[in-house]
Amino acid sequence: MRFIALLCLLLNFALQAEEAPEAVLDKLHEYAASADWDKYFALYTEDALFLGTDAGERWTMAEFASYARPTQGWRYLPTQRHLLRHGDIIAFDELLDSPAYGQSRGSGVLVKTAGGWRILQYHLSFPIPNDIAKEITGRIRAAAGKGSGAH
Repeated sequence: MRFIALLCLLLNFALQAEEAPEAVLDKLHEYAASADWDKYFALYTEDALFLGTDAGERWTMAEFASYARPTQGWRYLPTQRHLLRHGDIIAFDELLDSPAYGQSRGSGVLVKTAGGWRILQYHLSFPIPNDIAKEITGRIRAAAGKGSGAH
C-alpha cells in the first residue's frame, strides 16, 4: 500500500513539474529579447513553421534560424493571451506590444510532446484597424508590384 501511495505521489509531482503552455510562450518572448537562440529554437518542434509579417515569410525552423541567429533579438511583450485546448493541442493568440512596431499579434499552435509543450506554428502579424484597412492593403498591393518580398 505504501508503494502505491509513493507511486501516486511521484506521478503527481511529475505532472505538476510539466511546464505550463503559458510559460512556454513567455519564454519564447524572453529568449527572443535576449537573443538566446539555442533556448528559443528548443521551444519549437523540429517541423515547426514561423509565419512572419511579410507574405513571403513562411519559414521552416532552419530558415528562420538563419534569419534570427545573426540578429540581436527582438522584443514583443504580451499584453493579452487566449488559449483554446483540445487534448494535446492548443491554439493560441496573443496581443503583443513592440517598441519597434507598436501593437502586433502572435497566434499559433502548441502541441504536447514527450518533452513537454512545443510550438508547432507561430504567426506574427500586425492588426490593421478596419477604418484604414483599404488604405494599408492598397499600399501593400502597390509595394508587392515593386518587388517586395521576404527579408
